[in-house]
Amino acid sequence: MTRQEPGGIAQMNGQTRKYAHFILGWLCIALGMVGVVLPVMPTTVFVILAAFFFAKGSPRLRAKLLNHPYFGPQIRNWEETGAIPRNIKVLSITMMLTSFVPTLLLRISWPWLALQATLIVLGALYIVTRPDS
Repeated sequence: MTRQEPGGIAQMNGQTRKYAHFILGWLCIALGMVGVVLPVMPTTVFVILAAFFFAKGSPRLRAKLLNHPYFGPQIRNWEETGAIPRNIKVLSITMMLTSFVPTLLLRISWPWLALQATLIVLGALYIVTRPDS
């Protein structure tokens, strides 16, 4: 009996991997556009992810993102420094804490409260440990 390798993007052939990255890039763009309309959904994070996926799925689309007047500088800044501007840190953490209020008001059961609180704390810790730009 032969040993089978685990699946995933790493196991795909080159063309399939390229299409997977291309599709993931467009999915991130779509999620980012939802964030333009819904204030609880981030936009920039998904555009940065799209640039990451387009690097392997569509270099032409990645170049378009890097040349975008609004998102281009943010993508380059993240890729070069991993920095998050201080005002964005404050806004992000404030929005995360604000999103916890409806959960409290709806009297969601404690395991879900604990899960949400844990994810908020982990997200906030990641944000505050990034350098300021």
